[in-house]
Amino acid sequence: MLEYQQQITTLEGDCRELRSCLQDLERANQTLKDEYDALQITFSALEEKLRKTTDDNQELVSRWMAEKAQEANKLNAENEKDTRRRQAKLQKELADAAKEPLPIEPDDDIEVLAEDGGKGAGETSPKRPLSRTPSKRTSQPPPGGLLDSISNIFGVSESVKSGLAPPLSRRRPANSFSSSPEHPEAPSGVCAEVRVPSTALHVFEAHDGEVNAVRFSPGSRLLATGGMDRKVKLWEVVAGRCEPKGALTGSNAGITSIEFDSAGSYLLAASNDFASRIWTVDDYRLRHTLTGHSGKVLSARFLLDNARIVSGSYDRTLKLWDLRSKVCMKTVFAGSSCNDIVCTEQCVMSGHFDKKVRFWDIRAESIVQELELFGRVTSLDLNHDRTELLTCSRDDLVKIMDLRTNAVRQTFSAQGFKCGADWTRVTFSPDGSYVAGGSADGALYIWNVLTGKVDRTLDRNHNSAINSVSWSPSGVFVASVEKGSRAILWSDM
Repeated sequence: MLEYQQQITTLEGDCRELRSCLQDLERANQTLKDEYDALQITFSALEEKLRKTTDDNQELVSRWMAEKAQEANKLNAENEKDTRRRQAKLQKELADAAKEPLPIEPDDDIEVLAEDGGKGAGETSPKRPLSRTPSKRTSQPPPGGLLDSISNIFGVSESVKSGLAPPLSRRRPANSFSSSPEHPEAPSGVCAEVRVPSTALHVFEAHDGEVNAVRFSPGSRLLATGGMDRKVKLWEVVAGRCEPKGALTGSNAGITSIEFDSAGSYLLAASNDFASRIWTVDDYRLRHTLTGHSGKVLSARFLLDNARIVSGSYDRTLKLWDLRSKVCMKTVFAGSSCNDIVCTEQCVMSGHFDKKVRFWDIRAESIVQELELFGRVTSLDLNHDRTELLTCSRDDLVKIMDLRTNAVRQTFSAQGFKCGADWTRVTFSPDGSYVAGGSADGALYIWNVLTGKVDRTLDRNHNSAINSVSWSPSGVFVASVEKGSRAILWSDM
């Protein structure tokens, strides 16, 4: 009994200790519970504050977007008003100039004799005055446009302006795809005969991600591609295959357009980091970085003198750059985001988000003419003679505009053809006899300019929408790139 009494006493002591520990744990648990309740209340208050802040932020963003849209509409309206005023002033000046008598120059005298039915110099009427008014062909602008001004800044020859140029079916291929006679790559890139592609010679992975741009060099030896991986890659075309030759780096965002200069020595690329860059092709060195736009640059092109370039941006401006001084010479507000550009010596043609193609006189910094399409303009291209302008728009139509008559000459479409993006590029063949364009379903369409119908449809090779197409100056190859990472070299071999 004594032994059991001692055990009872020991167990009672243990119970007292356990009760004490339990009380301590209960007090600690209550403290933690109180702290948890306090934190829960604080969290609820912060969550409510976050919700209110988010609502306020959304309201402010909505108000800001509405004000920005109103400001843009106001700016567009002012720009349209200013453009109409400039056009009216220019038309009035042209009309006044057409009414003024002009003294006869030696060349004018020859032209007058030709207009009189080919009379000889001895048959000239003695009563002919020493000054004459311009003929109807030069004094009356065509409906809806300022043809003479466009013809002047395009540098179109007199035989072309008077309608004496040979028809497209009888034009001889150009001796060189470059405007300069001393083109170093011209002998290897002469367009003897354009071949309509029928076979995918080489299908290869060009970039890590979407490929936006593709371009052949003037001699057709090199192919350049630009993608969202911020690189421009050069490929050498050898025996129907594209062998990797090098990569041009330095861009901080995806490449949007590519162009070689007329000699094939420099490569110009526009990118989404608000800049355009120029590399030398031989050593892959970055030579110039042209910054100044406030939006992504969607297109950049060399002028014919190769000493100046023009860039068009999402910020609705066009900039003219002088590569000798490395400065921006002019900035022109276009009124709408610029998706593509083509250039001659003194004229820039730009395609815009507002469905318009604008013709700019570089010397006057003014719009010479506007052409409105039925969809957002995605691509522009000139034929080799620079007398026809090729356009592509989001209404799934490809059109050829005759710059001599300032009118749409042909419209191409196809049942399955659909423009896949605002930067989908189409191209002329080197002799202007064919037009190539890629569709959103990955098919490549070739139209015959003479018949106006689809000559060939190439599909089952691209896995996604085709972004850009380039026809080699030699006329042998066609290259196409897609929203995926794939590029394809085509030919009729």
